[in-house]
Amino acid sequence: MKNKNVTIIGGGLAGCEAALYLANAGVSVTLYEMKKVKKTPAQKSEFLAELVCSNSLKATDTLSASGLLKLEMEKLGSHLLPLAYDTCVPSGGALSVDREQFGQVVTKAIYEHPLIKVVDQVVTQIDTTKPCIVACGPLIDGELFNNLKTLIGDDSCYFYDAIAPIITAESIDMNYAYWGNRYNKGETADYLNCLMNKEEYFEFYNQLINAKTVELHEFEKLKVFEGCMPVEIMAKRGIDALRYGPMKPVGLRDERFSERPYAAIQLRKEDLLGDNLNMVGFQTNLTFPEQKRVFGLVPALKNAEFIRYGTMHRNSYINAPKCMNEYSQLKQFPNVFIAGQLSGVEGYVESMASGLYVAINMLQYLNQKPLVSLPSTTVLGAIQNYIAFASEKDFQPMNANYGIVQAENMRDKEEKKRRIKEKSLEEINNFLNKIKEA
Repeated sequence: MKNKNVTIIGGGLAGCEAALYLANAGVSVTLYEMKKVKKTPAQKSEFLAELVCSNSLKATDTLSASGLLKLEMEKLGSHLLPLAYDTCVPSGGALSVDREQFGQVVTKAIYEHPLIKVVDQVVTQIDTTKPCIVACGPLIDGELFNNLKTLIGDDSCYFYDAIAPIITAESIDMNYAYWGNRYNKGETADYLNCLMNKEEYFEFYNQLINAKTVELHEFEKLKVFEGCMPVEIMAKRGIDALRYGPMKPVGLRDERFSERPYAAIQLRKEDLLGDNLNMVGFQTNLTFPEQKRVFGLVPALKNAEFIRYGTMHRNSYINAPKCMNEYSQLKQFPNVFIAGQLSGVEGYVESMASGLYVAINMLQYLNQKPLVSLPSTTVLGAIQNYIAFASEKDFQPMNANYGIVQAENMRDKEEKKRRIKEKSLEEINNFLNKIKEA
């Protein structure tokens, strides 16, 4: 293919990762982003690659699935991961970023690249005659999603996603909170722990499960992804469900209190200065007044000032096993590749990885070389193979986890993780050699 030009729809994590990879390989990229014309319900910033739900890119430990995925991406040439590390904020064993700074540096990298042209426009039709990457995310414009459904001949899949509140640090009552990591791990204290006794927790729990939520009229049946489940829904699974989840008290102890905490809410810095804090794992669909009332029952949050309340919105994704192959290419339209959460991957790092993977195969396609796939012995390969070959009947998004990675059975879990890492890096090297030789 002589004319190396690619259209990318969507300036999120997957779209920006794909754009930078292709542009650095000499491909002219036209990147369409609609947020300056029309924002989705979750978007607030003017920057590209906006993180809307959390500022965490999960674990950095390379023996964890998320950490290993990052290592794979580094080997494959990710452009966004280095920018994330450049704008990181203290977060224990996780990679969390200053959202605004991260958005700024990604936007700068995109706009300053001579081979990338950004067009502020709402795209409603996919041109299947030209190379195109659709990476517009789970909050894809309705008209474009209808066009996509027409192309793939399939009804939409969907699930609801939720966002956690953000609170000003100065409004926290520090008489009932302290800075520290679980079990005092790490050199810096990265979490503000808001402690509760049994009586306080029971009152909070009872008010939470009976609090008023925002009505959702779009669908009769509510489908919620486990990784972003609203706390009020999780709480209804049992009185201790939260204490084994986002309100887990183990490893948290303040010397000022003789009594061990019965429950705790952790807050994490949203920015480098720590002026604003995110309620970790506290995605919610409570009405705004109810969030202030119920969360205010936590002693440390009784005077909390919310700069962003939690919200719930509809996330869309395609039935990937039915219409997409293992290269993230539409089966009926080889010019069109789907990247990011729209393809069925779940999570920030996973979206970046998907954009990188799609860009690699788009470059192969433009150069008229064989498309390439990764085996399920790698984390990225496991995710991509899952979304391509899972059951069409009950397909749901998938994030990085060892449950889908192909590995030998071993009783020693740590040794198993080490073996997975060794095999993964071996396969990534084989993959890179295969691309060079093609």
